Amino acid sequence: MRTGYTLNGRYRIIRSLGEGGMANVYLAHDLILDRDVSVKLLRLDLRDDPGTVRRFQREALAATELVNNNIVQVYDVGEENGMQYLVMEYVEGTDLKAYIKKHFPIPYQEVIQIMEQILSAVKTAHEHNIIHRDLKPQNILIDEHQVAKITDFGIAVALSEHSLTQTNTVLGSVHYLSPEQARGGMATKQSDIYSLGIILYEMLTGTVPFEGETAVSIALKHFQSEIPSVRDIDPRIPQALENVVLKATSKRPADRYTDVASMADDLRTSLSPKRAGELRFTPAENDDGETKVLPASALSAMPVPHAIAKPVGEDAESAKADTTSTDQADTGKKKRKKSRHPRRRKFLIAGGILLLVILGIFIGMALFQPQMTNVPNVVGDKEAAARSALVTAKLKVGTVHKTASDKVKVHRVVRTEPRSGTQLKQKTVVDLWISTGPKRYKLANYQGDSYASTAAKLEALGFTVRRESVHSTSVPAGKIMQQSTAAGSNVVPSKTTLTFTVSTGSETVTLADLTNKTKRQAQNYATDHNLNLAFQYAYSNDVDKGRVIRQSPGEGAVVQEGDEITLTMSRGDQSESSSSVDEFSVNVKIPFDSGSSDDQSEDDSSDSSSSSSSSDSNLVQIYLRDQDHSLSSIYKQMTITADTTVTLPFTVASGKSGAYKVVRDGHVIASDNHVTKN
Repeated sequence: MRTGYTLNGRYRIIRSLGEGGMANVYLAHDLILDRDVSVKLLRLDLRDDPGTVRRFQREALAATELVNNNIVQVYDVGEENGMQYLVMEYVEGTDLKAYIKKHFPIPYQEVIQIMEQILSAVKTAHEHNIIHRDLKPQNILIDEHQVAKITDFGIAVALSEHSLTQTNTVLGSVHYLSPEQARGGMATKQSDIYSLGIILYEMLTGTVPFEGETAVSIALKHFQSEIPSVRDIDPRIPQALENVVLKATSKRPADRYTDVASMADDLRTSLSPKRAGELRFTPAENDDGETKVLPASALSAMPVPHAIAKPVGEDAESAKADTTSTDQADTGKKKRKKSRHPRRRKFLIAGGILLLVILGIFIGMALFQPQMTNVPNVVGDKEAAARSALVTAKLKVGTVHKTASDKVKVHRVVRTEPRSGTQLKQKTVVDLWISTGPKRYKLANYQGDSYASTAAKLEALGFTVRRESVHSTSVPAGKIMQQSTAAGSNVVPSKTTLTFTVSTGSETVTLADLTNKTKRQAQNYATDHNLNLAFQYAYSNDVDKGRVIRQSPGEGAVVQEGDEITLTMSRGDQSESSSSVDEFSVNVKIPFDSGSSDDQSEDDSSDSSSSSSSSDSNLVQIYLRDQDHSLSSIYKQMTITADTTVTLPFTVASGKSGAYKVVRDGHVIASDNHVTKN
């Protein structure tokens, strides 16, 4: 799409931001709301598939329901000339992939802070039953205030069939693909959790866990190879933090976190000193019914039968032998019986002793095993009720912390440490976090700051920000001129709406034809259109004295408010002037008054016009007296924002003098009644 094209009569394309496997993205400007946006257009080769178009529209509309500060907001969905498009929030910054490359190694606390934002966004999507399927650092944007925003929600689901058949898309995502997706199975919420674990791995180590020459080789590693230990790469990483990676990237979905909120809770406390001695996470054993080989020691421990039944034929043969030698057989039986009984008795005694020992061990374990209990769920309870519940559960109340919370009322429990449901020994200490109410934020003075960056920062904090645009000749476009709530106010972001008055710069003026106008007429025109005038003089046989001969810039020129227009005024016919004249110039420096100086007189400070003057600009009026001017009329009027030097031209009869007077915001600040050539 070409630059300058206006989509739907509203979104003017500025430049291309990138091309993807399913859509192309452009930076555009919303002409109605006066803001920059991102426009995503479905790729040309996908526009002729009716099923794809329907899914694109359906899922795009669903994505507009995902309202979260960490999700790129979808503003509009539409179609023009067969082009399906999405209009989204424009995020100034970089993607997480580039951020990791530029800032690695990233402090652990910063890693957790970014991951918590990402998890918050995915949690919102999962609550709307939307699975991203393609979570990767390239789909996560980081703005200049380190606010993370996930993009491509809904589109990955809507076009999943195509994305799995497009080689470029698979190559870009296979490093973060879950084992079940690599096998061709259905993606679930646990699949997104696996991708989040790989992203956390990359933020901690600066690299992905699996590399390969082809996408297939990488995919095979995801469901065949164990995730490398992050502590092997950086031994300083706490075991609790590595456990978050290991649990999120377990091969079996059942071994991963049940939901994103659980992963966020675990990650939030991973740097806590209380988890310093945590053991390495190991997934539960899975008995899949495979044949197992028992060791020889197990076989030797199996009980041996005391008597083995002989086959029938053997009994018959023995009976026959006994009839021939009865005495010998009887004698042999007596000897065998006599020799067996002591051996059997020894086995019985040893077995009894062993049984008693085992029984004693079990009794000892039962007697001395510590009594366990579960941490009750006291979130939302008052402190007194929470203390009572912990005592009832045979636990001790530890340190009570105060923390701000937008969700939990004042003086009620926000969370416990360890978390509710954790099994502990009785009499273990449990800390409480009590809500102090919503977090308050102290507003700064934003006048003169960029509206775009200020609004983005405040919206990320939870403020509602509105804009009112006005023209200004003294404040650059896009800068804040006023704010609705005073600087220094402590407010609750989620309950506060801030309105900023923002400059759109100077308004343009198309110049009228001022030739043959009198000076007063020209000055009235300049005042009405906020223009500054400068005068030159020349003799003219065609234009009456005191009228404009020519102007610069000329008629029809487009200028900005505050620009200077030079008018050449007629002195009349030169033949009518008999006396010689002197022409010379005088430079006068006009100091800018910001309103904080103390050099004004008491009369000036008490004057109402002084108290109402603007502190960011001064209105200056200059009066001249020479052959062409009188001190009773304004020679030049201008607005200044800094110290300014002006050149005053004089034309006086030989031997005569001129005069000037400079008035700033209604007060005379400079004058000279005897100005001569030398």
